[in-house]
Amino acid sequence: MDKNTIFEALDYRTNNPINVEVEKGYIKRISECKEELDSAYYIAPGLVDLQVNGFKGIDLNNLELQVSDVDDLCEVLLKKGITNFYPTIITNSDERITSLLTTISLACENSAKTNCCIAGIHLEGPFISLEDGPRGAHAKAFVKAPDWELFTKWQHAAKGKIRMITLSPEWAASTNFIQKCVASGVVLSIGHTAASPEQIQEAIKVGATMSTHLGNASHAKLPRHQNYIFEQLASDNLWSTIIADGFHLPDSLLKIFIKTKPNKTILVSDATSFADFPAGDYTSHIGGEVTLDSSGRLFIKDNPNMLAGSAQSLLWCVHQLIEKKILSLKDAWNMASIKPTEALFGSSNNLLQVGHKANLVIFEKNNKGLEIIKTIQSGAIVFSKIN
Repeated sequence: MDKNTIFEALDYRTNNPINVEVEKGYIKRISECKEELDSAYYIAPGLVDLQVNGFKGIDLNNLELQVSDVDDLCEVLLKKGITNFYPTIITNSDERITSLLTTISLACENSAKTNCCIAGIHLEGPFISLEDGPRGAHAKAFVKAPDWELFTKWQHAAKGKIRMITLSPEWAASTNFIQKCVASGVVLSIGHTAASPEQIQEAIKVGATMSTHLGNASHAKLPRHQNYIFEQLASDNLWSTIIADGFHLPDSLLKIFIKTKPNKTILVSDATSFADFPAGDYTSHIGGEVTLDSSGRLFIKDNPNMLAGSAQSLLWCVHQLIEKKILSLKDAWNMASIKPTEALFGSSNNLLQVGHKANLVIFEKNNKGLEIIKTIQSGAIVFSKIN
């Protein structure tokens, strides 16, 4: 890459043509573009996905996971405009979680490119609810109470890369565990929970700051007034992560969640290894026999009403909100790019702004939806659909 690189495109926030000058991996200058652009490409911050279980045949929770698989996953996600993501390890045996965390940390050690892509690891479980519904597809046999000593071993295996953990505060050991997590710099997210409103409040009081895929992994029926979804939604301290793939939450509920917390809502994909696969029947080590239909919905083959995770990208989720006129391009994109970093670090460090790291994407809106043209990481073009 030359010392200075200039990208010309439409500002995703204003539709105005701009020049973005990059030097040594950072945005040096943004100026008005004087010449008419040849194409209607947009430029925006790279997408940041806090919840990725896998993609395109690569399963981060498969015990056969190799370092090369993690490297390949980074390449796949860069093509989808994701410049940073958080590999998500779900409930499993202590030894298997240790093995998976070790593999991911080794991948980061062995490749600077992979290390740039993986901003941290999201541990989703095993300290979650035992109850059917809130537990979701997590294996009941491995669910347990929060254990700080065990978590410390996992963090050691991950070389300190566990940045976020999802747990249910219904366990008696939760309060002390949350306090220790927060003190160590790990973001605590409430999820897969059957906790009482009082337990939710206690978790917030001692440092929980996020809700994992709010509205999913819950009982089919809840008390109409006091319940763990409303309690989290009502909290000004909690960020909500939501899956807007068109299947996990109905449009009406998406609108309610977003309108309630317009400045504290984050899009996640919760993508599985079936993302980007053609329609068909598949076998999952978590859900067993699953079906991906032509609309992109992934469900348990023998129980079509039960989802088997997401088979869509974060880019798809952004497009869904725009296509359905729930949000503008700017607001939907921000929820999938700068809002995640704000939630984790207190302020966004990846704005389309001078002085910020040049993790950027150039994309277009067409009849297929949103299509990535170029992905730029630390100022370098790491994916390009054009010359």
